[in-house]
Amino acid sequence: MDTKELLKKVRKIEIKTKGLSNQVFSGEYHSAFKGRGMAFSEVREYMPGDEIRTIDWNVTARFNHPYVKVFHEERELTVMLLVDISSSEMFGSANQLKKEVIAELCAVIAFSATQNNDKIGAILFSDITELYIPPKKGKKHILRIIRELIEFKPKSKKTDIGAAIKYFNNMIKKRSIAFIVSDFIDDNYENDLKIANKKHDIVGLKVFDSREKILPNIGYAQFEDIETGIKKWVNTSSKKHQLKYKNNALSREHQTLETFRKSNVDFANIDIEQGYIKPLMNLFKRR
Repeated sequence: MDTKELLKKVRKIEIKTKGLSNQVFSGEYHSAFKGRGMAFSEVREYMPGDEIRTIDWNVTARFNHPYVKVFHEERELTVMLLVDISSSEMFGSANQLKKEVIAELCAVIAFSATQNNDKIGAILFSDITELYIPPKKGKKHILRIIRELIEFKPKSKKTDIGAAIKYFNNMIKKRSIAFIVSDFIDDNYENDLKIANKKHDIVGLKVFDSREKILPNIGYAQFEDIETGIKKWVNTSSKKHQLKYKNNALSREHQTLETFRKSNVDFANIDIEQGYIKPLMNLFKRR
């Protein structure tokens, strides 16, 4: 992809997702993800209707007149995007690849975060950490994250979600919000998820294409696992193979849901055919 085409794609995503963030997600995001608590700001004279328990008795005694403490929400948060960029993310429908939907989804979260004065960072991973972008503020920083999500070429085709969570846990010391964005075609990350969720606020966003559950009826065809490179001939017309394919997909889906339920981590399914607006809104409102 040449520079002109890349900038055009980044700009297109910026316009779409910034608008969505401003009009739809920013308020919901603010309500869903709280700051570190209330911090003391100042004292002022008591006014009718003020809470009695906020009276500052030391200042009141000094001036012989009631004064109250004023607090403000300590809002600033660190938001991390843990994004799966393994080869399975190149699957998609005629309209969009999973990778393209992931770039938009991450942009919406990033712009919502920056609207609330939060820092945003990213970890792009396969079965290794491919790229770490430290959390910062600002539009320029968000555009860099979007650009990397569009054009970054991973060194590996495989996936290791557990390794990505471990890396995040080691790198980010202060409590933060972490969105894990993946199709979760992986196992053995439950323990890492539980450990990270004790320290941070973790959210899972599964991006998938509903066609992945259906074996197309095209006779004998050679299938290749894009992560392992293993090739296999399959009779797609066979009802037995179609049922097995569907059951495997449903079993994997159930396993992912169970992993997040046991880890007590919020989770949302995002079908690229249906879009991410409704599931993301529902997730924010549930919190």
